[in-house]
Amino acid sequence: MKKFPIVLDIETKHTFREFSEHAKLGITVLAIYDYKDKSQRIFTEKDINHLFPILENCSYIIGFNINSFDLPVLQPYYPGDIKHFKTFDILDDIKKILGHRLSLNDVIKTTLDKKKTGHGLEAIDFYRDGKWEELKKYCMDDVMLTKELFDYGVLNKKISYLNENGKIDIEVDWEKYLKDEGGGEMPLTLPF
Repeated sequence: MKKFPIVLDIETKHTFREFSEHAKLGITVLAIYDYKDKSQRIFTEKDINHLFPILENCSYIIGFNINSFDLPVLQPYYPGDIKHFKTFDILDDIKKILGHRLSLNDVIKTTLDKKKTGHGLEAIDFYRDGKWEELKKYCMDDVMLTKELFDYGVLNKKISYLNENGKIDIEVDWEKYLKDEGGGEMPLTLPF
């Protein structure tokens, strides 16, 4: 069975100002785009277990800062070891190429001429204020912007950012993450 990547983003209940450990941040919503059937899905904390078979059967989990943030936040919910998943973290690739971080908003603004619909602290406010539809929309918007950035990089073999000298292109080699099936088999950890 052919495997396909997914794009993932997580919103949390708390900030690092409240808790310094990823495990204590808690998930409010998690959004994915699945290349397998070109679908968008939202999971809340109470139904997150429905996400795990999707993760276990995808080729790669793609995201922006997922290795340092999203997946460590997800780990307490997952009964196996999250490190077994094959990932492609766009921010890690940017840091490897440039030697420093860029924000998702800066990269999509320059590359796609678009911008994020808000920021992570607003998402926490949506949760605290019970604005679930706004929270879900914000999370899915981030997923779709990340997907669009990834697709642009695959197609054009570059993304861009601004610095004091103007627009700078970064050459990227991302096509393999769309075509590769992720190497070996993912060890399934859920009971069947």
